[in-house]
Amino acid sequence: MKLDYPEPTLFAVPLFIVSMLVESRFLGRDAAKERALLGYERRDTVASLGLGIGSLFFVTPINLGTFVIASLLWPLRLADLGTGPLAWGVALVGWDFLFYWHHRAEHRVRLLWACHVNHHSSEHFNLSTALRQPWTPVATWLFYPLLALVGVAPWIIMFAGGLNLIYQFWVHTELVGRMPRWFEAVLNTPSHHRVHHGSNALYIDKNYAGILIVWDRLFGTFQVEEERVVFGLTKNIETFNLFRIAFHEYVDIARDVWRLPGAKNKLLAVFGPPGAAFHESPK
Repeated sequence: MKLDYPEPTLFAVPLFIVSMLVESRFLGRDAAKERALLGYERRDTVASLGLGIGSLFFVTPINLGTFVIASLLWPLRLADLGTGPLAWGVALVGWDFLFYWHHRAEHRVRLLWACHVNHHSSEHFNLSTALRQPWTPVATWLFYPLLALVGVAPWIIMFAGGLNLIYQFWVHTELVGRMPRWFEAVLNTPSHHRVHHGSNALYIDKNYAGILIVWDRLFGTFQVEEERVVFGLTKNIETFNLFRIAFHEYVDIARDVWRLPGAKNKLLAVFGPPGAAFHESPK
């Protein structure tokens, strides 16, 4: 089994860096014009960059595991879609569909939320926030390798995942307002994704989309941006320590399992929605 595949996100790194520099300059100007945008905060940005760099070390073996599982499923495929437009179309749309359900599960199952929460931990919203990538996304193994069964070659699966991640970079910004109506009807946009990062009661558990916002519209999780978004968690962790940001929820789960009475509460503390064992729903 050949254990390598193209990783498009590595080639996008220079674009990420230039985009952040340009955005920070424009956000500075907007702040001077009193547009009330949050912009960049040095410690927050350093933490976001650190989490992005850390994810390269933690996520690379997990991505390799996704590729290996897809390769093991490949001989069981129902068809072989080849390497043409059909294969790429199924890969891109299929990854995005599975991303919606994976992302939704991360918000509704606390153990998965423990992996994803670091992405929502910033109280700012700019392109550096996109780099707050999870360090332990092992649940990817349950979702994306399934595309091999319908005939998408494993290397195409992984490339499609990289393209999906690259698209999501640009939606992490306050600079861009609303896009044209036709665009917002089909695709994820900064406005849609600001909603997703909001801790406002109206916005919690909305707009899970990666590229296509149509999944949220179809499955009842769409919310238009209305009131001003308050970014971060409903109970912010107030730290810039990378390891606390990345692993604090796992620590909280272990603590709750230890101290909560009864097997039901202990199971809810791990597999229920965030806050289920406490009859609340913190983000």
